[in-house]
Amino acid sequence: MLREHVKLETELGQKARAIMARGELVPDSLVSEMVGKRLAQPDVRGGFLLDGYPRNLSQALTLDEILSGLAQGIDRVLALRVAQEELVRRLTGRRVCGQCGAGYHLVSQPPRQPERCDRCGGELAQRPDDSEEVVRERLRVYEAQTRPLLDHYRQLGLLSELEGTGSPESVTASLARAIEEGPR
Repeated sequence: MLREHVKLETELGQKARAIMARGELVPDSLVSEMVGKRLAQPDVRGGFLLDGYPRNLSQALTLDEILSGLAQGIDRVLALRVAQEELVRRLTGRRVCGQCGAGYHLVSQPPRQPERCDRCGGELAQRPDDSEEVVRERLRVYEAQTRPLLDHYRQLGLLSELEGTGSPESVTASLARAIEEGPR
């Protein structure tokens, strides 16, 4: 949602752009406003999946208020366990085409030609928020602000913790099973 608002240059996106480029978390009020607007859309009535929100207890409480106003609730919370150095490797290896937006990874999904998009031939670039310095800052912030959410959702009986390493197919299968089975 954040990147979409930035791409579309909405008022909310313009406010978020500089903050995201520094690797900082966009203020709770801004993110929650985006989430609230999105969750109020008709296509969300049948269910939804949030990735990266809430990131702290304040956002979790705001999400509860938003959902209460929509007569909805949280079914489950999924958390993937991945070692910090693996996260740094994954995030800093991402590249995106500046012309068509296609995504690549230097190790796991490299382009056929170095730094060139397979689809349109455009130049590939690393997003500013995927630089190693910014990634490490995001991980530091995660440990301080987001990790406590695991205890919150564990106490509510909503948390399923899953291994986030392995092939994309095996992680996807674990996520699908967890969604079907519910918290454990």
